[in-house]
Amino acid sequence: MVGSGARCYTDAVMMSSRKSARRRKAKPAVRRPASPRSKALLAYGRMVLDTESRAIGSLRLDDRFATAVEWILGCKGQVVLTGIGKPGFVAQKISATLASTGTHSIYLHPAEAAHGDLGRVSRADVVVALSNSGESEEILRLLPALKRIGARIVAISRDDQNPLARAADLVVAIGDVEEACPMGLAPTTSTAALLAVGDALAMAVLENRPFGRDEYALYHPGGKLGRHLMKVHELMRSGEANPLVKATAPLKQAVAVMTRTPGRPGAATVVDGRGRLLGVFTDGDLRRLVEQQKVDFDLPVSSVMTRNPRTVRPEERLVEAARVMREARIDQVPVVDASGRAVGLLDVQDLLAARIL
Repeated sequence: MVGSGARCYTDAVMMSSRKSARRRKAKPAVRRPASPRSKALLAYGRMVLDTESRAIGSLRLDDRFATAVEWILGCKGQVVLTGIGKPGFVAQKISATLASTGTHSIYLHPAEAAHGDLGRVSRADVVVALSNSGESEEILRLLPALKRIGARIVAISRDDQNPLARAADLVVAIGDVEEACPMGLAPTTSTAALLAVGDALAMAVLENRPFGRDEYALYHPGGKLGRHLMKVHELMRSGEANPLVKATAPLKQAVAVMTRTPGRPGAATVVDGRGRLLGVFTDGDLRRLVEQQKVDFDLPVSSVMTRNPRTVRPEERLVEAARVMREARIDQVPVVDASGRAVGLLDVQDLLAARIL
């Protein structure tokens, strides 16, 4: 069986090598000249990008933008974004950006607001209404009620002369932009400009709010960014799942701890009478003892443990702990606090399950 397994492994390596050689010898694909239609499509797509980028580049922010930022920073309630149609989708995105970066925010659909959802708005709120034309009926009919509620209204719109702008407490104008639509009708450039101003608001607020990586990770536990900001203490094995054994304990007790600890870690952390780390004993160490015919289960584990192992702190980020394990080529790493006590164990399987690796 051993010979067969080795032969299969060798065959697989040889096959992989042959495939790699064929890939190296393969000639690069020859790109065909673009057809006239392809050239026309590319030219139009680039024109759209150019039109939208020019519009964003021509945006001019003034003191009214700064005032809007200050209103959001000082808001005691929540920042309510609203808009209908394409600007409504932009409003949802801006609200999501604000919420994910430390500002309490919701999106309020104008049609639903007119049928009771205005109850979500309070006097302490700031309402940010998006409309290029400033003439969207669904938003305009909300304004009298919002005024009675007492919430501040910020309009992000084309200019300060339209109905929405005249009713708002503050206007951030994007200017009269040219839509990239062939008919000049579909919201394209205007929505790009609305989004750009909304992002500028959200990021200016974030820059002036005490909100760091830890808070960002708290709001993004399921995403890749959030996972990479997680701390060791959030994933380490602690309590009953932390495989601790005293230095004076026999080897057989260390093996029993490794076997009986929940999750069956492949290591036991060796500590002194005060719980301070002295070393680590792994299943790899046990296998090496067996291979060398040096197994004596009555020996104290301290005589066969690995001394001065690599360690991490509970407050370290998991990505740093993963780097330590990768560089040291180890599957487990003890977690120690400032006084050297072994408070947990980080296992490579936990990192894989959390998709850190």
